[in-house]
Amino acid sequence: MSKTQSTAPTRQRRKEARPQELLDAALALFVEKGFAATRSDEVAVRAGVSKGTLYLYYPSKEELLKAVIQQNLGGVIAEGAGIVEQFEGPSAELLAMLLRMWWARVGSSPAGGIHKIMMSEVRNFPEIAQFYRDEVIQPASDLLVRTLRRGVERGEFRPLPYEETMHALIAPLIFLSLHKNSFGACPAEGMDLDPDRVVEVHIELMLNGLLNERTITTTKAP
Repeated sequence: MSKTQSTAPTRQRRKEARPQELLDAALALFVEKGFAATRSDEVAVRAGVSKGTLYLYYPSKEELLKAVIQQNLGGVIAEGAGIVEQFEGPSAELLAMLLRMWWARVGSSPAGGIHKIMMSEVRNFPEIAQFYRDEVIQPASDLLVRTLRRGVERGEFRPLPYEETMHALIAPLIFLSLHKNSFGACPAEGMDLDPDRVVEVHIELMLNGLLNERTITTTKAP
């Protein structure tokens, strides 16, 4: 076998891996330095390619961030929609499964850094903000609302305002993700916590408040 023949498959594999390498490098740098402060050539260097190669795949830094968002979050949302479509068990189990999946696949992974990027810089990039709303916020919200409605219609959850309940469900997980990529990344005393445990406590609290069998008493301050 000639040297050309032996190296061709390796080169092909390297070429096929480049988009993922670029997205991984971009995500890491956007979280570390911020989207606005990161230069395209820094992403190329981190990924081990030329700046021209980067632009071949992603013509602008905005397109690169959109690809990072779609690649890391779009698939998780689509998978969650498939689970909701096929799930036949209790709605409480379905809701807990979705929240645990989100934390495992997004919140506790490098993808969780996307929330830090969006929270800190999206105000200066309205096109990215609209993209994030259309590709992430709206479909993820619809998925959770659909799950809540399923539980109410089956008599498993007590009636609650869907939109507000959806926000109450996801907000603590986003906070944990932000903590992981800010205070959690600093070796400061008292800044560490067990996010997996917090997620489980959150699920338990939310489900105990949703289950139809539970009698909930509201105590008003005197």
